[in-house]
Amino acid sequence: MTNLTTKLLIALMLVSGMFLAVNAEASRIKELAQLEGVRANQLVGYGLVVGLDGTGDSAGTRFTVQSLVNMMERLGVAVNPALVKVDNVAAVIVTAELPPFARAGSTIDVSVSSIGDADNLAGGTLLMTPLNAADGNVYAVAQGPLVVGSLAFGGKAATVQKNHPTSGRIPGGAFVEREVPYVFGDTDNLNYRLKNSDFTTVSRMRDAVNQHFGSSLARSLDAGQLAIQVPPQFRDNVVAFVSEVEQLRITPDTIARIVVNERTGTIVMGEGVRISTVAVSHGNLSLVISESARVSQPLPLSEGQTVVIPETEIEVIEEMGNLVVMEQGVSIGDVASALNAIGATPRDLIAIFQAIKASGALYADLVVL
Repeated sequence: MTNLTTKLLIALMLVSGMFLAVNAEASRIKELAQLEGVRANQLVGYGLVVGLDGTGDSAGTRFTVQSLVNMMERLGVAVNPALVKVDNVAAVIVTAELPPFARAGSTIDVSVSSIGDADNLAGGTLLMTPLNAADGNVYAVAQGPLVVGSLAFGGKAATVQKNHPTSGRIPGGAFVEREVPYVFGDTDNLNYRLKNSDFTTVSRMRDAVNQHFGSSLARSLDAGQLAIQVPPQFRDNVVAFVSEVEQLRITPDTIARIVVNERTGTIVMGEGVRISTVAVSHGNLSLVISESARVSQPLPLSEGQTVVIPETEIEVIEEMGNLVVMEQGVSIGDVASALNAIGATPRDLIAIFQAIKASGALYADLVVL
């Protein structure tokens, strides 16, 4: 292999690596925006889970007793509510999400959660439960055995529990009975809503669509909306046009942000975080207080009394703080290296970031959860 061929191969590998890096950073429009009108709808219903092994609601849960009696009466069985035992029955709330374009007869997953004092829903079966949407209409009906995925055993002295035994799921446990009225493709204009509104991102989306189709089809309405006109060649096949649009890749722009959670000590920093020149010094102050008792006894054959004298020792430990200077415009890696150099723990870093933000030297949003 000649030197020229080797150089050409190396150049091709470098160019390929550059394209792979660009593609790795870019995201499809499908992940960044959602077509207006194409959305899911939440469903909710109230039902009963039966077949529990004595882990259902207690007799004090009156709505469970009332629901069971009403169900039995609808089935033609007359019962006395005072004689009903409901420890094998649990009242639950059933929730589901009706996806877009769901048709009558298709199935959806449902989640089941206890609302009484049931201990465990394992082994239970959900009875027929209508699921209503916000408009009050029934869009699905759920029924079937629960998949709890947890366990709970024990006695009066000790118990063993894994996960949450009072909630479960039924995969494909609801049949869609009513369709959401929506006609797709009856308009020549499509409106995309960005999941994270940003002027730069929506401008890049507009440019990518116009460049791909070679025409000014897209225009930005604001930071969160992109209007696209369906070209004449796709008027009879809008689905293919939407599929082609959503496969376009762009690099989204985000706001520089630091998210901290003081309860868990979690810190997440975005790539665009920058700081101005600032000096950081952080040291811990520890205060240790210990108490002990000293006993003073009288001499033998004396008439004295034994006295307990308390003693308190206070020790103050202040660690030395290293003063670290971080130059202006450093990257996130430089910020992490500089703060690690002073031996800061995650909780120390939270305090340091708050202090840098208060000084005006942090060019990023600080979000405290």
